[in-house]
Amino acid sequence: MAIKYYHAEPLANSLKSMIPLKEKGIAYESIYVDLHKFEQHSDWFKAINPEGQVPVLDHDGTIITHTTIINEYLEDVFPNRQPASGPLRPYDPVGAARMRYWNKFVDEHVMNYVSMHGWHRLVRVIARNIESGEFEKLMEHVPLPDQRKKWMQARSGFSEADLANAMEKIEYAMNKVENQLGETEWLAGDSYTLADINFFSHCGAMVERMFPDLDVTGRFPRTIAWRDKMKARPAVAEALQSEDRTAPGLRTWSGDQ
Repeated sequence: MAIKYYHAEPLANSLKSMIPLKEKGIAYESIYVDLHKFEQHSDWFKAINPEGQVPVLDHDGTIITHTTIINEYLEDVFPNRQPASGPLRPYDPVGAARMRYWNKFVDEHVMNYVSMHGWHRLVRVIARNIESGEFEKLMEHVPLPDQRKKWMQARSGFSEADLANAMEKIEYAMNKVENQLGETEWLAGDSYTLADINFFSHCGAMVERMFPDLDVTGRFPRTIAWRDKMKARPAVAEALQSEDRTAPGLRTWSGDQ
């Protein structure tokens, strides 16, 4: 049984499915896809994932995409490979439902808004450094229309109204998480689950650097304490040390490309 994991730097979605692999002690071949060289839109990669996005899990030739689905797949295929703290997806229906609720919230109401600010600050630099003509040629290889539009928006700059709306969504999410952590030790209850991994990967890992204007340390102390617990987990720490070819000056931000 062989597993290949195609991924970029250990942030956002690439980190999100790498952590469960580490937590469950599943051996895999790590294959780095350099987003800044547009390898995700190359013919060889689109032959693996026609959507041209990382990460991708290849399990003996079966291709699984989209991180929330990858993580549930790992739970289904490796139910007995769990960290000492317990299953990443609770066995009881109520616990699993709570985990899925938070995953849905992060996927639909957090990820895209965090990503917009990342694209505005990071990908805009990359996109604007590509000469006209070459940029248009690169866009021809982007398979998803929404991703192509996102690249073009990054090049021109997202509107202030869109960025302000995204920040409102992020602030709402931070307040929601802070309140939840006042009631339970982890997002979905008293056990560490895929929901914690999801929010941490998209927002929690570098929340102070990502949103300095929010006064995260002062306003969200429970979230900061939770973030520190996440980073203290050996599997999380190991995942965060994975290969990263991003230029040092661009490592503050990440997002699907």
